[in-house]
Amino acid sequence: MDKQKKSLPVLRYGKNALLAVVILAAYAYSWQVTQIDVPRLFTDFYKAVPIIQDFLTPELFARGESVRSYVISFPVPCGSGDNATLDESGPRLAATPQCASAKDTVTVEGFELRPNTDVQLRWLLPDGKRLRSSKAKTDADGHFSTEVEVRPLVEAKDGVVSQIEAELTWESGALAPAEAVVVTGEKMAETIFMALMATTFACFIAVPVSFLGARNIMGKGPIGTTIYYVARTIFNLMRSIEALVLAVMFAIWLGFGPFAGVMAMSVVTVASLAKLFSEAIESIDDGLAEAIYAAGGNRLQAIFYAVVPQIVPPFIAFAIYHWDINVRISTIIGFVGGGGIGLQLQTWINQLAYSKAGTAVWAIVIVVTIMDNVSSAIRKRLV
Repeated sequence: MDKQKKSLPVLRYGKNALLAVVILAAYAYSWQVTQIDVPRLFTDFYKAVPIIQDFLTPELFARGESVRSYVISFPVPCGSGDNATLDESGPRLAATPQCASAKDTVTVEGFELRPNTDVQLRWLLPDGKRLRSSKAKTDADGHFSTEVEVRPLVEAKDGVVSQIEAELTWESGALAPAEAVVVTGEKMAETIFMALMATTFACFIAVPVSFLGARNIMGKGPIGTTIYYVARTIFNLMRSIEALVLAVMFAIWLGFGPFAGVMAMSVVTVASLAKLFSEAIESIDDGLAEAIYAAGGNRLQAIFYAVVPQIVPPFIAFAIYHWDINVRISTIIGFVGGGGIGLQLQTWINQLAYSKAGTAVWAIVIVVTIMDNVSSAIRKRLV
């Protein structure tokens, strides 16, 4: 007997030690599989600094933009057209040499142009298309010099030679809300109403089906119990499908845009609200329903007079809460074509316009915070 008592602690400690070894092995393997490299967070941090700075300085206000262009002809190859006639004074462009062959490099200069101004060089092709080239900036004297590669696309066609264009752009006029602010406001409103429509569609379906998943309503008799378990299983299956997956499916089905996002959120919201609603039904006071049954009432009368008055406040609270959740979800599913601010945010990130993306991110933070506080206050009043 004493030996048996002594062996129990040893066995328990052995199991704990084995469990600890398994946990350590799992973490060691996870560390290796996920290729954790903590030092890189610091050694490569400089790569993230420009992006972080742009996100922290969103584009809020901007001035109007003025544009002025200067153009010269540039035959490629030499002899395919007349060389440009160069002015001796005044704002002008010059290329050295004045003609070239494909894959050569030429020097383009500007003289007496607007000082300290950004310059975008382009090729104006014989077929009317425009091909972007290098960038430059004029100095205090209005001069710039930069090298331009002559690409095969700029060769003359049918006696028409390409041209080199220097486009100067600078800010002018009074400060006004930036374009990013206007677009963000429009897309943020679209996101809010996407979430509203998804929540509304989901409520129309979730309210009736939630009674099928309430044990105190359906869990009486073999048929009711079967319906209860089937309904609960369907709720769980629907909830297990990620909104992003559904958004991709609906985007392929319906095309990119807010309608696809609304449908994806509706499917997820139906399952989530149906589960929450059914649990609210299960938590009601059964005494009222039993009193109606005792008075000779049927199940439908019990639901209408005893259950519904008790579940309306939590149903409204859950619906408002899910509208808040759907606003957050909609910003993510927009990345896969679901419309709203998420799609616009993805567009700006792909364009490396991080300041504009920062405007969208801050708008999302502000709207989500406001909606969270508002929905929380409403739920406190109702529940």
